[in-house]
Order: sequence, then C-alpha cells, then structure tokens
Amino acid sequence: MANRLINPISSTTYPCLTSLFTRSIPHFPNHIRSRFNRRQVLGFGITCSWFQFMNLFPPKSGNSFLASARSKSAIDQVFKDYQWPEQFPFKDEDFQRFDESADTVFYDSPRFVTHIDDYAIAALTKFYSEVFPPSNTPGVSMLDMCSSWVSHFPKGYKQERVVGMGMNEEELKRNPVLTEYVVQDLNVNPKLPFEDNSFDVITNVVSVDYLTKPLEVFKEMSRILKPGGMAIMSFSNRCFFTKAISIWTSTGDADHVLIVGSYFHYAGGFEPPQAVDISPNPGRSDPMYIVYSRKLSTV
Repeated sequence: MANRLINPISSTTYPCLTSLFTRSIPHFPNHIRSRFNRRQVLGFGITCSWFQFMNLFPPKSGNSFLASARSKSAIDQVFKDYQWPEQFPFKDEDFQRFDESADTVFYDSPRFVTHIDDYAIAALTKFYSEVFPPSNTPGVSMLDMCSSWVSHFPKGYKQERVVGMGMNEEELKRNPVLTEYVVQDLNVNPKLPFEDNSFDVITNVVSVDYLTKPLEVFKEMSRILKPGGMAIMSFSNRCFFTKAISIWTSTGDADHVLIVGSYFHYAGGFEPPQAVDISPNPGRSDPMYIVYSRKLSTV
C-alpha cells in the first residue's frame, strides 16, 4: 500500500473545524453566511488535539443541505438548473488562510506520500482512463497542475508532452509520467508560462482548495487549453486546513462542488461545469469528487 499522509484533516467526515459552527451554502452569500470567527476556531483547534475538539463539539446530524447532498445523485445534480449570481459572489476575505506565511516554506520539504486513500486513488485513475485521450496519441499535450511525485494517471499512460507544475522540485523530479516540469507558486504568480491553445487536458488533484487567486488561474487555464480541451478538478474531504482558503474550510462537500463550478463559470471561456461523485465506498473510504468543463470551441 502506498505511503499515506494521515494529516490532511477530513473536512466532511469531520467538517474542517469551522463548518461545525456554520451552515453550508445551498445558494451563495448573504455574505457567505454569518460565520463563527474563523481565526478563533482554528486557533483553538491548533492548541488542542482533534480528538479533544470533537469531544467538545461533536458534529450534529440533521436535514441540512450538506447532509442531503452527500448522496451521489445529489452531488451529480448540484449544477442542474442552478442560477448563478450575476457577479462572482466571493470577497477577498474568502480566500484568506489561517497560515498566510509563504507557501514556498510550507512546501519546501518533499512529501513522498499520498493525500487520499487507495480506494479514492483507484476511482480517480479509473475516471481518467475513461476521459483521457488514448495513450500515445500524436500531438496530445497535458498539464498536471499543483503536481507532485505522482499524478494518478492510468498505469503505463504516456503522451508526447505531459507537464507537471508544482511547488517542490524534488517531488516533480520523481513523477514518472512527466516529460517536463515547472516550479511555480500560483498564489504569487497565477500567470501560466505556456502559449495559447497548448493543452488538451489539464488536471488538478486535491489542490484546488489552496488557490487564493482562482479566477486568475482559471482564466489562464482557458487561455492555454485547446478549443474543446478539458479541465478536470478533483478533490476529497481532506485538507491542510491552515493552508486551505477560508471559504473551503467553512463549508462542506456539496458547497465545494459549487465553489469550483463558480471558478469555471466566472472565469469565462468554458462550457457549463459538470460534477461527478466517484466516491468508491461512501462512508467507508475517502470520498472523491470531480468538477470538470471543456473550453468553448469558439471563445
């Protein structure tokens, strides 16, 4: 079994600290709900063990939107007939993190571990096998954003160009599917160093929740994708909560689907986003969600 990092904290099984005190977002802001002071909660969470925290403030069950949205059918239907607000509904404060120190420091040491369990990895790899261009297709280029030492592509999958973009060079060097890599902090510089219409597929695995400038990044994704190219954002319920954005740690799974979908919608240049729940064993292993879209054929 692959080495697994036990610590990102689960944000749905145990809703990433602040969501214990807040409601999920069946519809966007009022502004993003009146939330319990995030820094107070996270500060408390840091000074006591997770076990102690959960004993003091156990999660409550109920007929919330989030609870109902945990079923596969509900997640898959999140975007059905959804009416997006006219303007991007989030404020700068929603993209703050508890730890605002330089990400280069946080990611300085390589982590040769996986951040989701083997069942979730297998589900993601299976999804990739169903939507990726066939292996060794001439002219196909792929970009794995926020990449590391493993991309979870199907076994033996190859393309002429597979670029990894990440924060740790040692991890990127170890990734066997990459033909080249770029070390870049997207939270400092969201400009992607690639020509227009360069890639057929862009992937991002369990890292979209760390982007502090998501609209800029998604606009860049639209620019560098070829017309009809696909962007696939996958995420679970685990995070380094000190580095995840505030709006993510304050909400739950179905809300995360809406949040990522909003990036596609408001960035422009994409088809309406689609959501898929590929969780292999709901309630028994890590959940896994996909939000994806294609670049419009004519922008």
